[in-house]
Amino acid sequence: MSRKPKRPAKPADPGDPSPRTLYAAIGALLAVMLIGMGAWLWLGAGGNPVGGIGGPFTLIDGNGKTVTDRDYRGKYMLVYFGYTFCPDVCPTTLNAVSDALDRIGPKADRITTLFITVDPKRDNAAAVKQYAAAFGPRVVGLTGSVDQIKAAAKAYRVYYAEHRTGPGPDEYSMDHSSVLYLMGPDGTFVAPLRAEQSGADIATALARFVSP
Repeated sequence: MSRKPKRPAKPADPGDPSPRTLYAAIGALLAVMLIGMGAWLWLGAGGNPVGGIGGPFTLIDGNGKTVTDRDYRGKYMLVYFGYTFCPDVCPTTLNAVSDALDRIGPKADRITTLFITVDPKRDNAAAVKQYAAAFGPRVVGLTGSVDQIKAAAKAYRVYYAEHRTGPGPDEYSMDHSSVLYLMGPDGTFVAPLRAEQSGADIATALARFVSP
């Protein structure tokens, strides 16, 4: 009985991804899924907060002055956590916020936008001041010690983690959740706003929540 000859093995396609590339892609996908799942759990499936969001914080403004959440009482706070080395999400979000504030007219005077860094090792007072100023005078940059940032992020249920990109001390990026938190003039949580929205959509949400 003759045997059917075996088909020779297919040579590797130079364009096929290596196992290392596949593992890296899967890891990146899992990280995105985890961040999204974290935001879903923290903010609720229907956009409703799970547990308390916000609370007291002690940080440092762009002039090196110590500030607390009570310094911003009487105005709405639009709080966003990011970092100055952020390549795309943070500047896109803050540009949209700046556009939204221009759209809502006098109501914008009732809102203070706080950009709180999650990278205090690199983002000192001068860095956050310069960065925030690029998005207009209504954006205030805040930094602090590692422990102060950790406490503020915990109060707002913000996820962040250092992601190494090389062996050097500054060769890293920061993974972080991206949500805008609208707080009332008394410091209580009002609503989460999706950071990926356009300026027009953010303006619509702010106009709805911010009283005249």
